[in-house]
Amino acid sequence: MSKQIRQNHQNETFNSANEQDSVLSPNEVLTKLTTVLGASNIQADPEKNEHYRMGWRSGGGSALAVLFPQTLLDIWYCLETCVAGNCIIIMQAAKTGLTEGSTPNGNDYDRPVVVINTLAMDQLYLINNNEQVIGLPGATLHQLQNQLKSVNRSPHSVIGSSSLGATVVGGVANNSGGALVKRGPAYTELALYAQINEHGKLSLVNHLEIELGNSPEEILANLQQGNFNKTTAKSEKLASDKEYIARVSDVNASTPSRFNADKRRLYEASGCAGKLAVFAVRLDTYPNAIKEKSFYIGSNDVGELAELRKKILSSFENTPEVGEYMHRDIFDISAKYGKDTFLSVHHLGTDALPKLFSIKGRIDTILNKVSWLPKHFTDKAMQLIAKAFPQHLPKRMLEYRDKYEHHLIIKMSDDGIQEAETFLESFFSSSNTGAYFNCSDDEASRAYLHRFAAAGAALRYEVIHEKEVGEILALDIAIPRNEVDWLEKLPSDITQQLEKKLYYGHFFCYVFHQDYILKKGADAKLVKKKMLQLLNERGAKYPAEHNVGHLYDAEPDLKNFYQALDPTNTFNPGIGKMSKNKRNCACCL
Repeated sequence: MSKQIRQNHQNETFNSANEQDSVLSPNEVLTKLTTVLGASNIQADPEKNEHYRMGWRSGGGSALAVLFPQTLLDIWYCLETCVAGNCIIIMQAAKTGLTEGSTPNGNDYDRPVVVINTLAMDQLYLINNNEQVIGLPGATLHQLQNQLKSVNRSPHSVIGSSSLGATVVGGVANNSGGALVKRGPAYTELALYAQINEHGKLSLVNHLEIELGNSPEEILANLQQGNFNKTTAKSEKLASDKEYIARVSDVNASTPSRFNADKRRLYEASGCAGKLAVFAVRLDTYPNAIKEKSFYIGSNDVGELAELRKKILSSFENTPEVGEYMHRDIFDISAKYGKDTFLSVHHLGTDALPKLFSIKGRIDTILNKVSWLPKHFTDKAMQLIAKAFPQHLPKRMLEYRDKYEHHLIIKMSDDGIQEAETFLESFFSSSNTGAYFNCSDDEASRAYLHRFAAAGAALRYEVIHEKEVGEILALDIAIPRNEVDWLEKLPSDITQQLEKKLYYGHFFCYVFHQDYILKKGADAKLVKKKMLQLLNERGAKYPAEHNVGHLYDAEPDLKNFYQALDPTNTFNPGIGKMSKNKRNCACCL
């Protein structure tokens, strides 16, 4: 867009927004957005923008348009237009969320909905001798991981959803956790964002503590172009959860280590869940370990693993890097229904995976409109192809699968390697019934890939057996750090509704993913209600790392946080099962 057109747009939007009782009509909004972005970067046809209106696992709704801004300044002007048109704004990046929070939800909003996709703005800037990074809204965790490799450092998260294209900003906005024991939830107090106040006024807030200029035009242009000092003063504000190692190591605490509604880690962009338009975040990076080694553990005793966890976290000088748990049932499901994901990463590498998933999503959108094709055609085709490949899991893992119900993969680094070897040899040579082995590099790689494939494998199982089974109920929970009997025991009135119970998660953090495949005809809402009642009785918190989206009720602290960030309820209304209607907070002042 030329400078003159931008200025005209800015003047027109300002005048329209401030005229008495003057609100842009939906058609006027579309016209102005087309002027801002160009026709090729706005999609109002419901058939052509469906992919961006539908959730990854579930959910979706209607929208006036889906926007594809190409610069940060484009986003700003789009926001101005949406505010002038009294539109709901849903900020969207990779759309990898599991709780329906990055798309519209239904068709019962009280205002037009506009989705703003931010993936085109994917710049990353390493600052302060590579010890920190500034990430724009389209930059992915996987992209950051690759960029940091060249300087021998690592990001907050290095496995899991990072390979699916999840963004850095998305992780912060949703308090995402991950597999790395030392690093806790994605967190920063340093961000650049747009906010709408109680009077309905849009403002740009620069809390990056980096000099970028004064006007939105200066700030956003300088940021996107990297036109700022890459060596800046150290901030007293946090750019990561530096307290997390101490927190997770407090094994006697009666509260969970991390969960989305933890008010300690709700701060501006951190945990905002789309209630702000986040343009950039500033985060810490981490030095790479010199050496790493993984250990594979099998056990048939829940208490044995609880004791192992307690001793490692409370007595080790070196905190583990990773501690991933899998129950035998999800081991089997992942081995069969996650095999194509495993093979894709193993043979093509993680670089190819985000693009493959994006292509698959677009193909699914097209094929789902072909009435004579079976539903989920690509999933069924991929499942069939993967079946033809030979066994992909190591012999020793398969032997442990037959012997043990519970599987734990621990990664240690540097001095922690010898500390773990000494401890595990002593621990399992006593009266304990489990066992362990030191993984070769290939065994470790395959073990983590197997665990990574588990999340999609449960969904694939439901798809393949859709005629025989009911819905999938996916919960991610955090249980108290002092819990000994950590594996849930369900009453018969719930178990009789279940086809499969699938447990896996981040064991040292006590954060578990619990996927339930319901029997055909089971009442999913009733089962979920009973499940959540049991979790409440256990002192568990949910969700632990995927945010409330439209699937969970927000707790009071989280509701208050959302309302403070977005007093008029313009950004992503309805999350946390809160109201979707506009709030007019200025009348109370």
